[in-house]
Amino acid sequence: MRRETAGTVALLADQEDFTAMRQYPSFAFDDHRRYLAHAEALLKTLHARGGHTSVALFDPEDYAEHCAATGRDPDHPASRAAYTAERAATGPRVTYTGQPLTTLVPTLVDTAVRHATWEYATMLLTDAGPCADCGQDIGRASFDRASHLLLRLLDGAGPGTHHLVCSVPAEDDQLIAALHTTRDATGPARLDTAEGAEFLSVLAAGIALGSPGGLVLRTTTPGAPDRLHGWRLQDGRLNPLTEAEVFDAYCTDARTGDPIAPEPHVDYRAGFPLGPTDDPHPHPH
Repeated sequence: MRRETAGTVALLADQEDFTAMRQYPSFAFDDHRRYLAHAEALLKTLHARGGHTSVALFDPEDYAEHCAATGRDPDHPASRAAYTAERAATGPRVTYTGQPLTTLVPTLVDTAVRHATWEYATMLLTDAGPCADCGQDIGRASFDRASHLLLRLLDGAGPGTHHLVCSVPAEDDQLIAALHTTRDATGPARLDTAEGAEFLSVLAAGIALGSPGGLVLRTTTPGAPDRLHGWRLQDGRLNPLTEAEVFDAYCTDARTGDPIAPEPHVDYRAGFPLGPTDDPHPHPH
């Protein structure tokens, strides 16, 4: 039965969160490094038993709100266990397979950031409401358009391993989503369902908001230089960048504006056209 039992460990990944938990006397640790070493030893023990163990992030601020809402005492191990169980059911988590914490923690943080981005983009789509002119649900229409654009992008990219990044400015944050796909000479592109949903949600949010965003595509094929393409998101459409614009985008430091040396064995190419009717629905606004 132990081998068939699933469990979750909620981790205080950074020093700031660890320090916040030290306000509770029942929290027994006083050194973050020793805490992480103890957590890793626990994970190894659980893994050795053969059961399934996942790791989530422990958020002290969210934990305090959880205890206030449920009437639990935050200074009690049982309350921390209850919060961990809830995080395991509803929040982002990573399966522990024996990887070191130096690999696990960055993966877990990246997963949490992606999940938060997806939640925010989804909220923006939900709050967009109906179109004032036609009554069409703006969020749903934008998601449909984003799906159509992604299919056109992958069709135009052809066979190879593709890495797409979409960046969209929103009111409170800069939404960024990445998507990795592989496509053989025959058959459709293969992609992770969750990653695809996150990417489409960010692209759809940019369409719904009418935000001036951007999208870049990097394609890798055996025996050939990588190909880099780019598009500008404008008025709900992806307009191809020129070869010079793609080069400038990749070879300029976004923070300082200083030039960056071009990568070797990389072709900087214009974005390819997605067709005169690059979306199945009228603009949602």
